[in-house]
Amino acid sequence: MASLSTRLPSREEAALARLSSRELAAYVETGATTQHVTFTQQDGEYHQVELPVAALRLLVNILTELGDGNTVKMMPVHAEMTTQEASDVLNMSRPTFIKLLDDGELPYHRAGNRRKVKYRDVMAYKKTIDNKRLETLQELSELDQLDGLGY
Repeated sequence: MASLSTRLPSREEAALARLSSRELAAYVETGATTQHVTFTQQDGEYHQVELPVAALRLLVNILTELGDGNTVKMMPVHAEMTTQEASDVLNMSRPTFIKLLDDGELPYHRAGNRRKVKYRDVMAYKKTIDNKRLETLQELSELDQLDGLGY
């Protein structure tokens, strides 16, 4: 797991990141598959780079998070996580996450005496529980409407 930053962005960095993410977002939505980005070196020389729009989209997401004052970490989808990292992603305690593993909710393997889970499996589980939560909220909202609660 490569960490882009180990500290929170300063106010100035966050403000610049917010502005940059808004400006770059316009170029992500053009429908093109690539975009040319020009960098100006300190000596004033220009250097143009062709980037896939998918990379620009990722950059906009990173800048948005930095603009919100968050630290950003990147993890390849094939990466493995510790149980603590996975429980942090799912916003649950490590013992609760271990119970999920023991109950067979998520696949894992052992590396020595440690359990390792794949990032993609954790994210798939997260998507599943997020969808269940949304469905439940929708059902509750419909019940509120039927009862005339007017929320």
